[in-house]
Amino acid sequence: MGKFIYQESISVEIEDRALAHLQVVMFDKLRRAESFAFTWRNDASLGDGRTTVWLNAASSLVFKYHGSRAPQLDPGWLEALATVANSTTGLHLVPEPGPDSVAVA
Repeated sequence: MGKFIYQESISVEIEDRALAHLQVVMFDKLRRAESFAFTWRNDASLGDGRTTVWLNAASSLVFKYHGSRAPQLDPGWLEALATVANSTTGLHLVPEPGPDSVAVA
């Protein structure tokens, strides 16, 4: 499990492969100076709620991976994540589409 750390104080564990996909989508949006929300479900030990953070070019973000090898990226999953990142709800982790799936709106 990797870790996404926001502003040095808020963090969440995310599986390395999913984290790599989220990193690409986040960096693409931030490179275009697009601010957006990122939401995740909290672990049951934290009350099983959810956390939302606002990301912009000034945000301090850390992507810490457990493994040393970069995972192979799935273009379909990147597209699905980019689609939700551009929605009014903001970025949240969606399941990786299967080989016959269409990107989720």
